[in-house]
Amino acid sequence: MSSRRSRSRQSGASRITDDQINDLVSKLQQLLPEIRDRRSDKVSSARVLQETCNYIRSLHREVDDLSERLSELLATSDTNQAAIIRSLLMQ
Repeated sequence: MSSRRSRSRQSGASRITDDQINDLVSKLQQLLPEIRDRRSDKVSSARVLQETCNYIRSLHREVDDLSERLSELLATSDTNQAAIIRSLLMQ
């Protein structure tokens, strides 16, 4: 065990435990399609964190793409259609 971990365990109750980290990594694993759909349950925490970062980047790209497509749609729609679309988005 590293000295940093030893110190962190002694420094107070506000520190996260190894069990809590493992639980959070497990929850992340269930949210990630890349890992969730695999047959093997053995995936390293580092791999789960890397896949989480990749998935978040992918979601950001998808949001950007959808935002751009929506902007194009609104720009080509007539005023009434654009107003309806905007009101639906605000709900």
